[in-house]
Amino acid sequence: MNFARFEPASANGPAQESGPEKFTYETSPLIRATGFREYDARWWFGRSDCGKAPELNLMGAQALGMGLGTFIQRSGAGPEIVTGHDFRSYSLGIKLALVCGLMAAGARVRDIGLALSPMAYFAQFALDVPSVAMVTASHNENGWTGVKMGMARPLTFGPQEMAELRRIVLEADFDLTGGGAYEFVPDFRRRYIDDLTRGRRIGRKLKVVAACGNGTAGAFAPDVLQRIGCEVIPLDCDLDHSFPRYNPNPEDLKMLHAIRDKVLESGADVGLGFDGDGDRCGVVDNEGSEIFADKIGVMLARDISASNPGSVFVVDVKSTGLFASDPVLKANGARTDYWKTGHSYIKRRVAELGAIAGFEKSGHFFFNAPLGRGYDDGLITAISICEMLDRSPNRSIAEIYRALPMTWSSPTMSPHCADEVKYAVAERVVERFRAMQRDGVPVAGQMIADLVTVNGVRVVTEDGTWGLVRASSNKPELVVVVESPVSEARQRAMFEAVDCVLRENPEVGAYNQTI
Repeated sequence: MNFARFEPASANGPAQESGPEKFTYETSPLIRATGFREYDARWWFGRSDCGKAPELNLMGAQALGMGLGTFIQRSGAGPEIVTGHDFRSYSLGIKLALVCGLMAAGARVRDIGLALSPMAYFAQFALDVPSVAMVTASHNENGWTGVKMGMARPLTFGPQEMAELRRIVLEADFDLTGGGAYEFVPDFRRRYIDDLTRGRRIGRKLKVVAACGNGTAGAFAPDVLQRIGCEVIPLDCDLDHSFPRYNPNPEDLKMLHAIRDKVLESGADVGLGFDGDGDRCGVVDNEGSEIFADKIGVMLARDISASNPGSVFVVDVKSTGLFASDPVLKANGARTDYWKTGHSYIKRRVAELGAIAGFEKSGHFFFNAPLGRGYDDGLITAISICEMLDRSPNRSIAEIYRALPMTWSSPTMSPHCADEVKYAVAERVVERFRAMQRDGVPVAGQMIADLVTVNGVRVVTEDGTWGLVRASSNKPELVVVVESPVSEARQRAMFEAVDCVLRENPEVGAYNQTI
C-alpha cells in the first residue's frame, strides 16, 4: 500500500496530502493529526447531512491499524489483539479497515463483534490477549468515530503511547511483515454478561430505570440488571445510532432529565444511565434528583471503606472536595489521591497505588479486586450501586445521598476551544492564576488557599470553594467545574471569577451548558 504522508491539519479543515496532488476521498489515506488525543483517538468521520469536512477515511483507518500493529509488536506485546465495535452505522466498516491494517503488520486479531468498551477489556483477560483496539466514539454525537487502545491489561494508552502511535502513522513508519490472522469469537456477549453477574444477586426488591440513550449499552444493561434480581424499566434501550432523543451521555442534563421523568412516572428506586460504549454510569435518585457521579463515588467509597478499612481511592481533579473532607471516610481510615482527569490516567494511577477503586466525575469508575479487574465498566458500577442499596434495606438512595455533607456542585461545563490551541489556552489560565496567587489578588472575593496543577488548574479559596479549568482530552473544548461547600452564591461567584479569566482568551467560545 502506498501511504500518502499528511501535514498536521489546520483549524479550518482536514490534513492535506503533501505535494502537488490534493486529497481525493478514499484514493489516499486521510487521518487528521489532532485525532490522536491524550489517551484515545477521536475523528469526525462525517455524515451525509453535515457539511463538516471529514478527518478520517477508511484508508486512514487501515493506516491506523498498520501503525498500531507495528507499535504493539515493537513494544514486545506480541501479535495478539482483541477488537470490537459500537453500534454506529459506520463502526463495523471502520473496524474492518482497522483489522486489515493490523493484519498487514502481522497482528493476530480476535474479533468479539458488537461490544461495549469494558466487554473488550474483559476479553483481554478471558481470551488471554494483551492488546485491545475498541472502535467507538463513546458519547460523542453521530458522525464521530474513535479507537480506545491498550497493550498492558487493564491499562489503556496514555500520552506517551499515543504520541508514538501518532508518529508511526503520520510518518508511515510501518513494519508490514504480513502473516496476520483473523478469528471471530462467537457469542462473547453471553460470556461477558455471565462473568458480570456470576455470584452477584441482590435480595432487596429494586425497581430500576435502565437508560441507554439508544447507544450500544441498550443491548446489555437491561439483561445484566434483571440477572442480579432487579425489576427493570427500560428507557431508550433500542439501538439507534442517530441518537434521536439525546446523546448517550450520563453527564448531559437532557439525558438526566429524561431519566428523572421516568423515575418519577414509574416510582422506581433508582435511575441508571449509561453512555454510548457502556463504560460510564449516571444516577438519578428515587426522588428524581440527578446525583453527579463524584457524589455517587463518595457514597460508594463510604460503603466500600466500611468493610475495607484504610482503603485508598483515586479521584480526578474535577471531583468533589468531599473525598478529602468527608468525616465518614476519615473515620474509616480512607485516603484519597486527586489525579489527572481521563480514564487512562485514573486507571493507571489506581494500578500504581493498589487502590481499591477510582472515581471520575464523568462517571468512569474503576474497581480493583475483589470488585473488578481495574478497568472502567458502567455495568459493574450499576451492580455496585444496587448492592449498596441491598446492604441498606431501610434507606432509599435519596436518604443515602442526603447523609453526605452539603455542597453546591456544577455540571461539567465545556466552552468551545479548538484542538490546536486548547492546551496553550489552558496553560495561560494556569499561569494567570499562579500570578494572582503570587500577587495576593483575590478570586471570587477570597484569597487563593491552594492551586492544584496536576491537570489544568484547580483554584481553591480559603472557604473551600474551588474552580477547575483544563483542556478536554477528546473534544475541541475546555472543561470547567466549580463547587462550594458554603452556598450556591459562592459557587456562582467562583464560576464568574473563572469565566472572567477565560474571557481574557479570545479563542474561548460558548459553553454547552452553564449553572
